[in-house]
Amino acid sequence: MLAAVLATLVPLVSCTPAEITPPPPSATATTVPGASTFTFGTAAEPRTLDPALANDTESYRVTQQILQGLVGVDPLTSEPTALLAESWEEQDSGRAYEFTLRDDVAFSDGKPFDAEAVCANFDRWYSLPESARSGTSRLPFESVFKAFSDQPDVSLYKGCTATAEYTVLLRLNGRITGLIPALAAPAFAISSPAALEAGAADDLSESRGGAAVSRYGQAPVGTGPFRLVSWAHGNVELEFVEGYWGERGEVDKVVFTTISNPDSRARALTSGRIDGYDFVSVDSAVDLARNGLQFLQRDPYSVLYLGMNQDFPGVDDILFRQAVAHAIDKDALIDGRFLNGTKPARQFVPEKLGVSNDTVEDYGYDLDLAQELLAESGYDGRELPFYYPRNVSRAYLPSPEKAYAELSRQLTAAGFNIKPVPMEWSDGYVATVQEPGARAFHLLGWSGGYQDPDNFVGALFGSHNDEFAYEDPQLFSKINRARGLPNGEDRTAAYGDISAQISDRIPAVPLAFPISALAMSARVTAYPVSPVMNEVFNRIDLADVEPRPTPSE
Repeated sequence: MLAAVLATLVPLVSCTPAEITPPPPSATATTVPGASTFTFGTAAEPRTLDPALANDTESYRVTQQILQGLVGVDPLTSEPTALLAESWEEQDSGRAYEFTLRDDVAFSDGKPFDAEAVCANFDRWYSLPESARSGTSRLPFESVFKAFSDQPDVSLYKGCTATAEYTVLLRLNGRITGLIPALAAPAFAISSPAALEAGAADDLSESRGGAAVSRYGQAPVGTGPFRLVSWAHGNVELEFVEGYWGERGEVDKVVFTTISNPDSRARALTSGRIDGYDFVSVDSAVDLARNGLQFLQRDPYSVLYLGMNQDFPGVDDILFRQAVAHAIDKDALIDGRFLNGTKPARQFVPEKLGVSNDTVEDYGYDLDLAQELLAESGYDGRELPFYYPRNVSRAYLPSPEKAYAELSRQLTAAGFNIKPVPMEWSDGYVATVQEPGARAFHLLGWSGGYQDPDNFVGALFGSHNDEFAYEDPQLFSKINRARGLPNGEDRTAAYGDISAQISDRIPAVPLAFPISALAMSARVTAYPVSPVMNEVFNRIDLADVEPRPTPSE
């Protein structure tokens, strides 16, 4: 019934930056000229505003307003497109790329954007000291380039050279087929080298919300349409950069306000306190629709999974993990807890990437088989700590407490002795479940940052990590090989084989490819929806702001 209500009351708009359905006349604000503010309700505080060291959605949501990368994302197709680089050319069979940069761009601190600045960023990412990398999960640079400067024989990064004022030659030790899409991810945004130095970017000597952060991580400088004004607890303010090289847009000021509870975010939107928010929950959707609010759907590009720690006694037994997989009724988990259109997942690569394999084991729900496998594994009934986050919403997990409750019920029915371990997201939940610890299960997910299967299987299973304590050199080798294969049937087949091996070994159980949706007030007439959340707010149109004339007018 709830799904039917949502289908009737909550039509989700296609994933494009096209016009939002106009609000009814009674909800339309009077058009007024002058400054405009867009207020967005976020589900959590950003962890850092240094994108190279970030690993969370809310940090990237802010930093992509301030900083830009060489490569952008097409708003209609999500394919790579020119941004700070006007063009690029592959050389040496994929072992080098030459980038031609824009020559009309400056950082918001007034420093020039040029080839030297680009290479300073690449060299900084490669040379990040271990002290700057600690306390976070695998950073995007490592996921793409395999290793930092302390493992030069492993890293695929060879060097960056400014061959002319606006020409960069990036050299690699091996082919990275998904490099150009990867460079569109917010982690590869270009910072002002002067600001990096002034803010001691690699010295995480300060703390914010329990997370180690540098001075630069609290005051980033980029080439984007907005600059940071302030970052206080629960509130981040940005302002438009006069003289910005790109589209002016209608938004002069952006305010991010943290409202962790999804129902509270819905009330804030209905009351007019905010103009929009992300991660609409099923519980809020019907009331929002009744109040005439607008919904925008993203194509599913994240995966929710049940993680298992093979360092916990018994979890390293494949029969135990098979029992877990057969004990989970994914359809029952999704029903009433995720937005209409969410699909159960049998692998970790979203359908959008076209990777499939008939040999990927589905592990259909079978309670009797789960109980038999569990008994055969020799499970002794010991408590199994199950970590799950509280007071947060993610694209892959809009209501974690409810998802945990259903999973716990299903596993208990199969004979697992579950010990709940709730943890506030803001207390470092992600870091906790991705480091060694006495846990059996944890609930987490992965949101893709760019369009390539390596962004999923490579980031999650490309090497040993403490999240799953999973050691599989053969799989690591396959992933390493696949990332360098040219696009085509062989590469697709390679990732299909990788998905089948992950399914066979079960380091984690993929649960769902969730639909995520935003809600917007009547004054928002266009919003740049993106599956990879490349949503920059100078592309928002507001009903109560007169379009600004172009300089030629």
